[in-house]
Amino acid sequence: MFQKIKRAFYFPVASYFRFWARIQLRVWNPRIIVITGSSGKTTLLHLIEAQLDHHARYSHKANSSFGIPFDILGLNRKTLSLFEWPMLFFLAPSGAFKKPYKEKLYVVEVDSDRPGEGKFLGKLLRPEIVIWLSSGRTHSMNFDSSVQSEKFSTIEDAVANEFGHVLECCQRLAIINADNLNIIKQTFRTKAKIVKISKKNLKSYIVDSKTHFKTTTNDYLINALLPRESFYSIEASQQLLDDLDLPFDPSFKRFSLPPGRCSVFKGIKNTTLIDSSYNATPDGMKAIIDLFSDYQTKTKWMVISDMLELGNEEKEEHEKLGELLNTQKINKLVMVGPRMIGYSLPKITTKNFPVTSFEQPKDALLYLKENLAGGETILFKGARFLEGIIEHLLNDKEDVKKLCRREAVWQKRRKQWGL
Repeated sequence: MFQKIKRAFYFPVASYFRFWARIQLRVWNPRIIVITGSSGKTTLLHLIEAQLDHHARYSHKANSSFGIPFDILGLNRKTLSLFEWPMLFFLAPSGAFKKPYKEKLYVVEVDSDRPGEGKFLGKLLRPEIVIWLSSGRTHSMNFDSSVQSEKFSTIEDAVANEFGHVLECCQRLAIINADNLNIIKQTFRTKAKIVKISKKNLKSYIVDSKTHFKTTTNDYLINALLPRESFYSIEASQQLLDDLDLPFDPSFKRFSLPPGRCSVFKGIKNTTLIDSSYNATPDGMKAIIDLFSDYQTKTKWMVISDMLELGNEEKEEHEKLGELLNTQKINKLVMVGPRMIGYSLPKITTKNFPVTSFEQPKDALLYLKENLAGGETILFKGARFLEGIIEHLLNDKEDVKKLCRREAVWQKRRKQWGL
């Protein structure tokens, strides 16, 4: 019942904050660059920030119908509790008329994880530039009704249509993934100039402690672990800087990964922990698993957990994930969560590596502590509080600050889960 009430009031309440945010946008009047898509948005925002630096303001930790108006109005949620809301309502009007931000470029990450959100945010921002590089099954449970009502034939069509509202509001330039048919089918909706990025321009990809992309026009050596799909983001960054007539740095020397996106930590027993625990979309899972396949190290373990909010596609997507995991050349697979056990585990038929599974993350943590021999490189990917497992395996406890979901509400939930 609570979720139904929450869904019913989501946009009416968000419209209150959008009203005041629109006033502040008119006062501020920045050039707006929107990053949208199913996955990879935050990494792309950080790649662009590494290039533009202080020339722009960035919507860090804000990509929704509430988060973006809050960012424009200068409102901050600190505890993520219900008790914050009266003050947020009270402060919104003053935020509309506050002194505007000094930056004249605004780089905004826009999600569309429910029907209506792309349209809601597109009409607020009316961006000069849109960068859209991914479109697939993400938060697909929210779009099941659109398919069931036969408004769209597939979840992919419904999701792409929602992102397409952002593209439709684009004023001048759209930078898109030419290899994603879901995106291509939406391009008729914009009158903006379209720049397409194609994987045919990627000549080589090497990942160890750094990532090396070689394209038809450039060499990029980036001091971070990035999946092959990040090629689109690298190229989009260059296209954007060229359009803005600003200098471009192919080394991205100011780039740092946001928490939970392939951060690398030293773990107990001389292990290496690769933390990709922030989210778990089907496309994102495949990209990171493929990265780990290319990653050069001696002993590989994977800790993979459930994907959430997939609705009617949950079984199918977890079965696909199991089939992908079945082909990996690793030394150990640890599966966490009922969906992994129920749907993915039956697809693991290989005898090339041992598999252990747990419903609860606390049991997986206990297993890791007891069975790590030392020297392993361990990839963590999926939902179900994997950051809580990583927290207890860090060699330097100060690194806890670099993990995702540090807010008090998440710490309380991890504690409830025995972490």
